[in-house]
Amino acid sequence: MREIASSILILAVTMNFLALGSSNLKACIRAAALQGFFVSVFPLFFSPEPTARLVGLVIVAGVVKAFVIPGMLIRALREVHIQHEMEPYLGLVPSVLLLAVGTGAAALFAGRLPLMSSHRDLLVVPVALATLFAGFLLLTTRRKAISQVTGYLILENGIFVFAQLLHEAMPTLVEVGVLLDLLVGIFVMGIVMNHIQREFGSLDTDRLSELRD
Repeated sequence: MREIASSILILAVTMNFLALGSSNLKACIRAAALQGFFVSVFPLFFSPEPTARLVGLVIVAGVVKAFVIPGMLIRALREVHIQHEMEPYLGLVPSVLLLAVGTGAAALFAGRLPLMSSHRDLLVVPVALATLFAGFLLLTTRRKAISQVTGYLILENGIFVFAQLLHEAMPTLVEVGVLLDLLVGIFVMGIVMNHIQREFGSLDTDRLSELRD
């Protein structure tokens, strides 16, 4: 089971590179959706004895992360008629190289942390940190609001992976609350994107500097 859990985490971290290495917005959203699916099923193979509560959390998280939120983003993408991220603040190749450096640094940093012996040989901490870094890069280096929302989604995937280390101590209510916050955040951002597109004819967030009181 632990080998399967590690394989799932490797697939999840691979989605970071796909999301950052593609200028196609739909491909970026699909990478985030696939990552959401992988991190959602991960607890089933990470937990030594999956409970009914855990299975319920996996189902809710999987539906929200892999279907509901990506579906909302794809729908928003169709309405604004935008296909690609043009002229990001940082190019695609430098972004991927920076992510590779950040992923390596996350692995080195995680190796120095005083983790429990049962967690030390797994990739939970390095994958969580690398995914947080990937989400941060998407949030800060892309101009399109929809790319930044996808970065927010990937950032939350990293938090979700990290939270599995505290699963026994974290009540389900708190975990579901985080998912609900994410869903509401994406919904609000969808409304904001529609207003930006209608006002400026573009989702470029640099255009927001033209707003006046």
